[in-house]
Amino acid sequence: MTDLISEQTVFILLVEDNPADAELAIRALRRGRITNDIQLLTDGAEALDFIFCRGIYDHRQITNHPKVILLDLKLPKVSGLEVLRQLKSDPRTQMIPIVVMTSSAQDSDVIESYKLGVNSYIVKPVDFEQFNKAVEQLGFYWVLINRSPVS
Repeated sequence: MTDLISEQTVFILLVEDNPADAELAIRALRRGRITNDIQLLTDGAEALDFIFCRGIYDHRQITNHPKVILLDLKLPKVSGLEVLRQLKSDPRTQMIPIVVMTSSAQDSDVIESYKLGVNSYIVKPVDFEQFNKAVEQLGFYWVLINRSPVS
């Protein structure tokens, strides 16, 4: 995990407030040989500041997008749904692939996420091995296989 992403680095943005889930996701990505930098943010407000280059992230360039954003819905300060809404409604960020990775299996969350433009919705498995496998597979797909219009 890195604290500061340099310009033009290919990286994954993980927005997760649960330290155990974040550590499991990072380990699973590494185990799946996803060696990109991983930027971990723990609340929705910080995620928006990071992506839109505000506050402590004002030195960043908005064109330096993550390869994919792994987004929890149940976040402090600003919800994951609001983060998704703002990113998909801004022309500068709407093409960034966003994968919701949450414990919420509520139909209303799934429907709202897709209405807002999420690229994929994954319910976190409670089983450790299933969680590892799911994160490895999504990392492999979104980082190595998927071709996206943004780098």
